[in-house]
Amino acid sequence: MADPELTSDRLLFTPLSVADAEEMVHVLSAKTLYTFTGGSPPTLDELRARYARQAIGRSPDGSQEWRNWILRTGPDAQAIGYVQATIMDNGRRAEVAWVIGAPWQGQGYASEAATALIAWLRTTGVTTVQAHIHPAHTASATVARNAGLLPTVQFDDGEQLWQHSFGQTPRPPTRPH
Repeated sequence: MADPELTSDRLLFTPLSVADAEEMVHVLSAKTLYTFTGGSPPTLDELRARYARQAIGRSPDGSQEWRNWILRTGPDAQAIGYVQATIMDNGRRAEVAWVIGAPWQGQGYASEAATALIAWLRTTGVTTVQAHIHPAHTASATVARNAGLLPTVQFDDGEQLWQHSFGQTPRPPTRPH
């Protein structure tokens, strides 16, 4: 199933393709993008290989749908980042992520993109949206909160689980006594 084109007020979400690697290698080149996630800027060949795997749209065992979009802005449709959703549990749960290139950070693009992505996921039948965020990554936590996710007490590999379930009012996490 091909990813649809999505839009928000300032962004065009174009389905990921291997051809995007050449433009995106520059968007993803700042070392600061990897402070909380680890790794380093990908080479063009690495990004082409990653996009070739992701563009398939599903995990090898078929248990997950992979949805990936390049975020573009302006009259020239310049790439500024990406969003992705891994949909699992028979379409009921989605793990989301966002990355905005360093030159475009601090302008609200990540919050706008995450909010639009989550709204679209809701139309597909997803009932729970999650994101894993490093506890020191305050900018990403702000994006998650702006998109309606709240932190939980659960941590996986040093990252805190943020979550929103549709049909329920989000509640702040409670800690066991």
